[in-house]
Amino acid sequence: MKNKVFDNTSSRLFFNKSCPLSGKDAPLIDYKNLAILKRYTTEKGKILPSRVTQVCTKKQKELSKAVKRARYLALLPYVSN
Repeated sequence: MKNKVFDNTSSRLFFNKSCPLSGKDAPLIDYKNLAILKRYTTEKGKILPSRVTQVCTKKQKELSKAVKRARYLALLPYVSN
């Protein structure tokens, strides 16, 4: 219960969300690491937004740049059918 925060204006509980790509044992974001890049793209090839994946702003920019580089080098598709 240490990560829960109670908002007095409503009866909802808010959780402190941490970025899965930040921290000590976080994986490195690189255009050659296709396993991570595929986890943060949809089946059609779109990059998932950070509000869905809970990735911080800095890592989201790195992630999008890595996906775009991988697309340019034909490691990832631009679109899938």
